[in-house]
Amino acid sequence: MNNKGQGSVIPKRWKLNIRPRELPFRRSLARASVALIYRKSEDAGMELLFIQRARKEGDPWSGDMAFPGGRMQPEDATPRAAAVRETLEETGVDLESNGHFQARLSDLLTRQHSRWRPMVVTPYVYEWRGPQTVSPNHEVEKMVWIPVDYLAAQENQGEILWHTRLGTLKLPCCRYQDYCIWGLSYSMLQELLALEDKLQALPGK
Repeated sequence: MNNKGQGSVIPKRWKLNIRPRELPFRRSLARASVALIYRKSEDAGMELLFIQRARKEGDPWSGDMAFPGGRMQPEDATPRAAAVRETLEETGVDLESNGHFQARLSDLLTRQHSRWRPMVVTPYVYEWRGPQTVSPNHEVEKMVWIPVDYLAAQENQGEILWHTRLGTLKLPCCRYQDYCIWGLSYSMLQELLALEDKLQALPGK
């Protein structure tokens, strides 16, 4: 759900503390949800799953890095159910069968893709305990597992220039190979990194 620059631009962690976990008006707006999925790597570290969106003309987030997920549909009992369904559809990752739910992160306010109307996005954290074989659909160009230690390292942070009608903004990002993680995904990532020690301490880790 989202030129080059360098520097120390990781947002201060106090911002995580003042963001409400559940926006009070969320039920009156369009809803979406995403899944932040991590797994153990061969070196006993942690890797986080990202998708690169398929390139599509007219899509403002075409080719961006994101977490799997999407809009809540009438058949979804909860936003978390929507995240599970969308993840399966986009990536073939079945969180219902092989995912272990860990945490709900804070709601984020954004806009709907096709129009300037507000939408609330809720992230959910899962540990993946299933097979490595996956089958992304047409919405996904690539699936990338990135080491959490890399994502947290100060030297891998940078800035991206975002051009708007009001001017150019410098936004924080994390670069990995040819990929750039920024915007909502970067904000969710920062909150997850603040929880990393707690996740590693859970039984079975």
